[in-house]
Amino acid sequence: MRIHSGERPYKCEECGYTCNQSSTLKTHMRIHSGERLYKCEECGYACNQSSILKTHMRIHSGERLYKCEECGYAFNRSYDLKTHMRIHSGERMYKCEVCGKAFKQSGHLKTHMRIHKKTC
Repeated sequence: MRIHSGERPYKCEECGYTCNQSSTLKTHMRIHSGERLYKCEECGYACNQSSILKTHMRIHSGERLYKCEECGYAFNRSYDLKTHMRIHSGERMYKCEVCGKAFKQSGHLKTHMRIHKKTC
């Protein structure tokens, strides 16, 4: 019921993060403790959530679940597909506060910002 009410009674004392389940808070706390319970047998990569390890394992298997309907290119993470879709839509979410130029990816904006640091 907390999901629908928006109630978030569990709070991280380290950073103030709030959530609606004690298990979610427990998982979150691993960020602060550095505890990494899940380890990749192939390469040794370690993480704090089973879902992250599952996504990581797709690197080794070559499994790509997220396919672009426009061009057919496939990705192993939904976030990568979402970022890729900006190529087709032309959406530029990251805008330079100095000159107003906009970019599709945050990394491109960071690279662009070097121009302004040189001129200052």
